[in-house]
Amino acid sequence: MKKILFTLLIIYGFGLNAQRTDYDWKKMDPKQRKEVINSLSPEERKALLTKFRNNMVMDNLDIDPGDKEEFTDIYNEYLESQKQIKNQFNSNFNPDNLSDEEAKAKLQQSFEVGQKLLDNRKKYADKMQQVIPCQKVLKLFQTEGMMREKVNERKPRGNNATRQR
Repeated sequence: MKKILFTLLIIYGFGLNAQRTDYDWKKMDPKQRKEVINSLSPEERKALLTKFRNNMVMDNLDIDPGDKEEFTDIYNEYLESQKQIKNQFNSNFNPDNLSDEEAKAKLQQSFEVGQKLLDNRKKYADKMQQVIPCQKVLKLFQTEGMMREKVNERKPRGNNATRQR
């Protein structure tokens, strides 16, 4: 799924913002795009993906051109903040291998991280509403949720994928 999202972001971004290089992204075939992307350093690739993601969000929310820069700064700050909070919880463990005490502690930690994510989302929703209407903030969060669901639908679940639920 990550490859699909990556490809979609790249294709969408190329269509929106070809000013990064002299390439005519719209006229390139997928193989040519892939070659160009693979020739970029990891930092350049990350910057390009960030730019494409931001362009998609701006286009989807129809952000006023005068507010784009300020909103983009807040949005990127929000995403980085969410990422830092998520990194506080290591989800790479097997619950079946935990003792009752370890499982209770891990469960409590997951609630605390979840609350931090929610509090952070509220904080940035307030910041975003200083730049864009609350309807657009709501639309942003709806889109974010839909994208997360799509990723989770297609994400392989390791041992859980083979288990019957």
